[in-house]
Amino acid sequence: MCTRYIPPDMAALERFWHIGRHNPPALWPAEVFPRQNGPFIRAAQQAELARELLVGPWALLPFDKRYATSNARREGVETRATSRRPWAQGQRCIIPALSFDEPCWESGRCVWWRFRRADGEPLSLAGLWSTAIDPSSGARIPVYTMLTVNADHHPLMRRMHKPDPKLPPEAQDKRSVVVLEPQDLDRWLHAPLDQATALLRAPDDAGLVGQPL
Repeated sequence: MCTRYIPPDMAALERFWHIGRHNPPALWPAEVFPRQNGPFIRAAQQAELARELLVGPWALLPFDKRYATSNARREGVETRATSRRPWAQGQRCIIPALSFDEPCWESGRCVWWRFRRADGEPLSLAGLWSTAIDPSSGARIPVYTMLTVNADHHPLMRRMHKPDPKLPPEAQDKRSVVVLEPQDLDRWLHAPLDQATALLRAPDDAGLVGQPL
């Protein structure tokens, strides 16, 4: 489960993800935590564009603190109440990031690690988007969640997160974000569901580098 990451600035968004200009103001913090506003990219609703930028809370249920919806597990995404509709309707998005952080408990205490692409390029993380109703204003706002997959066999990501002492080592269900390759971005946004689903996998072993903060 990822609970904080660093988004790029607007200039990098426009340059690397080809979203054009005239985008929403860059009203997001330097480091994004669940329920805070962050940028995400979806398939454009206007025919003349391929992608568009939106800004909204990082959580499918940002106003309901009973549920953690900033991450969505690949297993069960088709059936869970919060994710099944955006999944079925193809409401997939790209979450742009310079890096993301995960906790490592190998020493017996929490040590935060920061992860980046090994090639130095920014990260395109797979997500889903939806809309939520702001209870204070009644306005419909865009929201998003980050998809995760099992990483029990990933040489790096399996070292992250606090172990559950009630479960054996082979049943810990370590998690990883999904890092989309540049050539797969439009496929993720626009392709039929079966083709997009094939992209949901842990990063290549050599694709990420991480180190303690």
